[in-house]
Amino acid sequence: MSVTTSIHEATAADVSKAVQKAHEAFALYKATSPAQRVVFLKKIAEEINAIGDSLIAITQQETKLPEARLKGERTRTTNQIQLFAQLVQEGSWVRAIIDTGNPDRQPLPKPDIRQMQMPLGVVGVFGASNFPYAFSVAGGDTIAALAAGCPVVYKAHPGHPATSDLVAQAILKAAKDTGMPDGVFSMVQGGIEVGQSLVNHPLVKAIAFTGSFRGGKALYDTAAKREEPIPVYAEMGSVNPVFVLPGILKQKGKAVAESLATSNRLGAGQFCTNPGIVVLEQSAEADAFLDVYAASHKAAAGEPMLTETIYNQYNQSLQKLNMMADLKMIACGVKGDGAALAVPHTFVVDGKTFLQQPHLQEEVFGPASIHVLADSREQVLEIARALQGQLTASVWGADTDWEAFASLLTVLQEKAGRVIINGVPTGVEVGHAMVHGGPYPATTDSKTTSVGSQAIYRFTRPVCFQDFPAALLPAELKNENTGGILRMVNGVYTRENV
Repeated sequence: MSVTTSIHEATAADVSKAVQKAHEAFALYKATSPAQRVVFLKKIAEEINAIGDSLIAITQQETKLPEARLKGERTRTTNQIQLFAQLVQEGSWVRAIIDTGNPDRQPLPKPDIRQMQMPLGVVGVFGASNFPYAFSVAGGDTIAALAAGCPVVYKAHPGHPATSDLVAQAILKAAKDTGMPDGVFSMVQGGIEVGQSLVNHPLVKAIAFTGSFRGGKALYDTAAKREEPIPVYAEMGSVNPVFVLPGILKQKGKAVAESLATSNRLGAGQFCTNPGIVVLEQSAEADAFLDVYAASHKAAAGEPMLTETIYNQYNQSLQKLNMMADLKMIACGVKGDGAALAVPHTFVVDGKTFLQQPHLQEEVFGPASIHVLADSREQVLEIARALQGQLTASVWGADTDWEAFASLLTVLQEKAGRVIINGVPTGVEVGHAMVHGGPYPATTDSKTTSVGSQAIYRFTRPVCFQDFPAALLPAELKNENTGGILRMVNGVYTRENV
């Protein structure tokens, strides 16, 4: 399939026009049936696949990511779209609740009250640099909003403008072919000013963002200062701490070290779930673990980063770490030939120093990790309690570890959106139970996820219908449960009619 792209730097007027069109489309789009939205979503996946290898080739040019990685990510993206199509088709996601009335109740009649989730309105979406498909134009944020019934104005990431344009064309074609209202989706390209214009537009009702802490916090602050503040669902990264317990260090510490080193280097360390901090209790086994981890990094060649800006930021972070007297570098990988190659680095610090210097918890976006050697089990727990909010927290342990470190798991449940046992954090399964989120500063709203079907609830709100005549009720709240969805009726979950 031959493709052409059109990259245009948007103005504030362009943003305003896109949002206005989206607002006008909202009245029509929110009234579409679940079946119509399912057809639209499935058509988006079909059109993305129809671009073929041309999409992969252009994305390779823009991001330097390997072909196999991109093909896998494209499949993940279209599967994610299918997941939301299935969610909408099944229908129970609307969380229908019905409390039937009782006009004979004394001393006052009981009203008939019914509730369900309704779409918010126009959603502004900001894509990520490191996942040009799965967290980009047709990524989880866009698809969750469209599934909920919200039009989307997407702000393309400057790291892959041609890729973004191709996928945007696919969504626009899908919308046209399935009869969706004009303006249900649009994309703008540009820099900070374009992004700020989108957040500030009074017709935008929510923002979704994946990227750096600095970028996400700036959008959050802008939205909070609006005359009508709006929610910003920003996923801003994490150091994804890993705790390796004594029992498993004795059993297979070297294998765990290899697994974590490989995870840290995956994709040149450019994953938001990259394990950046590893905590161990000081011991001979911990020393052996560090030797294996360091050797793995020393033998690894630098890999290309997504953009020159990201590469420069990675090196600046390394320079800051190398200037710290109490932080020891124990491994530096092979530089290799080529531009913007991220060389793996490994650092070690003692537990006391780590606790005294909170800035060591700052994310280093790249293949670098800080290993914290605690002097006791109590200090391991103290480190866990001192952690900021995280996307993930992992614990590697043997059966002999769990009783002694039971409180560690309790602490980590308060610190992270996803807690992992004996596994690496890189790799986020797309499903109904996944939580890709966490307490601040990992995200701006710890109650939500940006991956999986539950992401749809970022773009809805509950609406209560009191004493509505049956003819005026949404189909999901009528007495006749024609869709056969699961509803709560007078406190009992059922698929039966009322």
